[in-house]
Amino acid sequence: MLIVRRSVSSTTLKTSVAALALALSLAGCGTGTPNAGSTTTTQDPATAGATAEAPAADDATAETASDTTDATAVVAADAITEDTHYDADDLTWDAAEEIPVTLADGASSATGDGVTVDGDTVTITAAGTYRLSGSLTDGQVVVAAGEEDVVRVILDGVELASSTGSPFVVTSANEALVYLEEGSTNTLTDADSYADTGTDAPNAALYSTADLTIAGSGALTVNGNANNGIVSKDGLVLAAGDVTVEAVDDGIEGKDYVALLGGTYDVTAGGDGVKSTNADEDGRGWFTVYGGQLVVSSGDDGVKAATILTVDAGTVNVTESVEGMEAQHIAVNGGTVGVTSSDDGVNAAGGSSGTTGGGGGMGGGGMEVGDYTVSVTGGTLTINSEGDGLDSNGDASITGGTVVVNGPTGDGNGALDVNGELTVDGGTVAAAGSAGMAVTPGSSSTQSGVQLTFASSVPAGTAVQIASADGTVVGSFVTTKDTASLIFSSASITDGETYTVYTGGTTTATEGITEGTLDGADELGTVTAGEYTQSQGPGGR
Repeated sequence: MLIVRRSVSSTTLKTSVAALALALSLAGCGTGTPNAGSTTTTQDPATAGATAEAPAADDATAETASDTTDATAVVAADAITEDTHYDADDLTWDAAEEIPVTLADGASSATGDGVTVDGDTVTITAAGTYRLSGSLTDGQVVVAAGEEDVVRVILDGVELASSTGSPFVVTSANEALVYLEEGSTNTLTDADSYADTGTDAPNAALYSTADLTIAGSGALTVNGNANNGIVSKDGLVLAAGDVTVEAVDDGIEGKDYVALLGGTYDVTAGGDGVKSTNADEDGRGWFTVYGGQLVVSSGDDGVKAATILTVDAGTVNVTESVEGMEAQHIAVNGGTVGVTSSDDGVNAAGGSSGTTGGGGGMGGGGMEVGDYTVSVTGGTLTINSEGDGLDSNGDASITGGTVVVNGPTGDGNGALDVNGELTVDGGTVAAAGSAGMAVTPGSSSTQSGVQLTFASSVPAGTAVQIASADGTVVGSFVTTKDTASLIFSSASITDGETYTVYTGGTTTATEGITEGTLDGADELGTVTAGEYTQSQGPGGR
């Protein structure tokens, strides 16, 4: 019987757990921003902003703005251009060719060709660059250009609202680019209900049937009072900007793809946060974060793709969701990803199913293994879930980076839930949660680890430390929830070696993977690296 006292400070966390009998069965063997510059005569785009996670584009494919850059943005311009409609040249134009458009209730005006004004409806009918300023309390801006036309709309202090539907609609163009002028604040607000609710009618405050790009360093607030915030029925590139979206239903939606290159996008949505939707065409329906910062609070899924969801760099923070990240295939290659969910945190699901069976790491009672994957090769992925933490209806692999799962406290779900095989060949993994459905790294993994199963839950805020035979701490983790099971794998764990497990001691952080010492720690027992006990439970998929 262990009797413990606990005290916490900002730099030291000492915890002990009363009456902790440890049934420690072992863990496993092998398992800027495109950032336009000032609008003098031309716009100078930045298509690369270097970070540690990924290389910046070379000089042949990108230019870097001399005034400001987004430190979170990493854009390989050649790859973006090949995979999307985006072209850095679209962010370069001659200011002398801009067509000024002034919005005013009952008195809107334009100087130049390509614009018509009918009451409080302003329609752009030709390719070109249009600088909008002013406000309409009940009006609409429509882009109805030719199918080969590229239309650039500069928002330079625009307040635009509609009482009958969407205030900004692109009905036809080859590409529409909404550019947010540096230092400007702009707002788009739609009606509480739309007069036209037909199948092909606009359903968002910013709505486009053509490829859509949002760029520039200004600010934009989008209020989707009836349905969605921003919708493109083609491709969508979020190149830059300080953009806030609040929507009754979905926040931001692209059909063929969504590419986040830079800027800050803060989305609050009653439905899904940000998603791509095209599951019917090969090579479509993907969502890639190349850089920038995305913050999502959603009533349903946080970030979602019909096919492939990828984070290469930047920051993704899902602060509230039902399922945090969902796609058929999910890859975290860099950047920083944080997910909070009331159900599954990271969920590879949807698409087509495959065969049943699989190698080691099979969980959930031998569920069907489909064509779904989760892959982590770099960056940091932190999950706080009430359902399964990292969940794949197929296989999952971790070869680098850091993965932290603060999973469910109930036994109906697990911190890790992989229908096929979970392989761990690198990186650092700490997956904490309930013990009723514990999935562990599979037999083909090349990096070992330890599996800790506690006879009674370790309280939130407890430091769990793993030490080698000579007393060296090789792993420290501070729980954020009551925890009954912990899988810990890192390069510091040697397969077949015996390790002693402690609670308490001193740590440098108060949650997650950290560094620590055994000063004041309580010994619980020993484990042998590479010995896993797989739990078969009912966990939902």
